[in-house]
Amino acid sequence: MKVIGIMSGTSMDGTDLSLCDIQENNGQWTAEIISSKTYPMEEKWRVRLSQLKYQNSAIYARTDVFYGRYLGELVKQFLEEQGLEADLIASHGHTIFHDPEGWLTGQVGDGATLSAVANLPVVSNFRRADVAKGGQGAPLAGKGDELLYAEYDACLNLGGFCNISAKIDGQRSAWDIGPCNIVLNRLARERNLKYDAYGSIASEGQIDFTLLERLNQIDYYHKTGAKSLGREWINKNFWHIVRDFEKTDVADRMKTLVVHISFQIARALDQSFGNNGEGKKILVTGGGVFNKILMEFITQESDASFVIPEENIVNYKEAQFFALLGAMRIKNQSNIDHHQTGASASQIAGSLDGDFSKIK
Repeated sequence: MKVIGIMSGTSMDGTDLSLCDIQENNGQWTAEIISSKTYPMEEKWRVRLSQLKYQNSAIYARTDVFYGRYLGELVKQFLEEQGLEADLIASHGHTIFHDPEGWLTGQVGDGATLSAVANLPVVSNFRRADVAKGGQGAPLAGKGDELLYAEYDACLNLGGFCNISAKIDGQRSAWDIGPCNIVLNRLARERNLKYDAYGSIASEGQIDFTLLERLNQIDYYHKTGAKSLGREWINKNFWHIVRDFEKTDVADRMKTLVVHISFQIARALDQSFGNNGEGKKILVTGGGVFNKILMEFITQESDASFVIPEENIVNYKEAQFFALLGAMRIKNQSNIDHHQTGASASQIAGSLDGDFSKIK
């Protein structure tokens, strides 16, 4: 089937759409990317979504519907521009709340509205069933890594947060390592930039070792097992530390955050491979791949071999995964592995909206 995967990440730089040809043969899944595009996040949406957690219930409900309508219009525009057709939409939505310990995860982008506007069936709301079973509801990429990129020892994604899935003692585990582009982009805005292109700001700076030490002491990094992060964690546990150093030059803070992120990634790899990354192949995707300074420090911190795939995979792997998870959902196959999320059972996850009768 032809499935459009939609992903809007925490870095809020754009909305990724990827049309994939999903096929299953005797339990073996493939997901070939046919066409993809990123639609830049308009400033009005960036502000509204970033502030939505502070608004009242009526504004939240209205935004859920309006954002679903916006996604539906993007799908129509995308298909018209490409001259293509799709059978199904699989939408992650945009995460506003994520507190799995409090049994809560919330993504806006109403599936029923999206389906009605795009005139296609929709699978959405992938995370909530896992959280209801005591899981983290994130990261969900581990299932896709297992099915599509099993030749790698681990898959590292450098998005708003950096997350990893790794084969450990024959079992794939997955977890959020820590913040990545979401905090680097915040600092870039101090220079009226959306992001630090190629790490140019970081390249100017010097490491502030006092700031680095405080960041590395954050409790989250010392937790083991399934764990995940949300935007609210940044404000509560991370950003106030960076603000304590606001008189420090932005380039120095940027360089320090890059070093911090690299150190925590190396630590996660050590945790996975018993302090020996030599001979391990790590697939690296996400926008952070284009940050040359970040990639330099990551490769310096670990003995593993880091593989950067073709740009289509770098940019659209997560959208590709949600296309796959959507296809698995309508085939009633488990698309969330409880070994990766810490839930009590694996799930066939995703809410259904629209007419599925024509999908084979």
